[in-house]
Amino acid sequence: MERGSSRGVSRGMLPLLAVHAVSEYWRLDRKPPVTAALVAANSLIYLRPSFLDRVLPDIDEVWFNPYLILKHWDLKRFFLSPFYHIGEPHFVYNMMSLLWKGIKLETEMGSSEFASMIISLLGLSQGITLLLAKSLFLFFDNGRAYYQEYAVGFSGVLFAMKVILNSQSDNYSNIHGLVVPARHAAWAELIIIQMFVPGASFLGHLGGILAGIVYLKLRALYSGSDPLAAIFRRFTSLLCWPLKSILGLNPFRRRRILGRGTVGQRRTSASGVWRCPVCTFDNSGWLNACEMCGTDRCGDGPAFFGSSSPSGDLPLEELRRRRVQRFTR
Repeated sequence: MERGSSRGVSRGMLPLLAVHAVSEYWRLDRKPPVTAALVAANSLIYLRPSFLDRVLPDIDEVWFNPYLILKHWDLKRFFLSPFYHIGEPHFVYNMMSLLWKGIKLETEMGSSEFASMIISLLGLSQGITLLLAKSLFLFFDNGRAYYQEYAVGFSGVLFAMKVILNSQSDNYSNIHGLVVPARHAAWAELIIIQMFVPGASFLGHLGGILAGIVYLKLRALYSGSDPLAAIFRRFTSLLCWPLKSILGLNPFRRRRILGRGTVGQRRTSASGVWRCPVCTFDNSGWLNACEMCGTDRCGDGPAFFGSSSPSGDLPLEELRRRRVQRFTR
């Protein structure tokens, strides 16, 4: 979160962000959709294309201001302020951080759980920041500045994500040249940013860290399935159902017959997978002989040798010789 100022002239950082985002997604086997949607939403709000300009509120209408939120119960400021940014460096830094943290967390948690976590962290970080500002105003004489502070940005949620990402890590993290345990990296970054970026919102970042801690505590206490994640799974399945139906009725769609697999690791597919009893290679269910050593699917020996001896009695040297012959034919 960053305190109020106007958006300045472009410094050419947006193309760098676009290239980085595309390269990161290009190298991934599974593209995390929720992270992509978050980056896209923040980008559209920041760029304000002509077809959205009349729909999107102006930044002056969504500043996170504890006084105005509590006085007018302005939920628009409460929920929309994280998606607004006041300058190109502020926006690009937050999106680079969101891209890296989002890919790691969504890949580990799954898209439904990740989406549920983001919504929870958004509400927790904003609520805790509001509570801190009100408490400082009531109990301390110098709390008025925080109570009437204007701030926007996604960094409160990013600090919460950092806490969750490093919660189980025993490694060390480099925070702007300072090496600290990864579990305490968010606290170190909070202090360093406040020292070198005076315009940053201290309460917004602190609220994000506390939101991450509260989320971890609540998840540890609640052993059941996440109800929000279940809603997201149901919603996405309903959205994907028409597409799956269309693909299933497509007469030109061909099945790919593959016999490749991984030795020592079982994989399943729509057509089934069977494991060779000799070399333990996982083969496609469409094949009747092992692609690695040629053993029959029923285990009666190599199909191209015509041997009737049990495959389990093959010596190691004979197995190696047959593998070499298999791939040099």
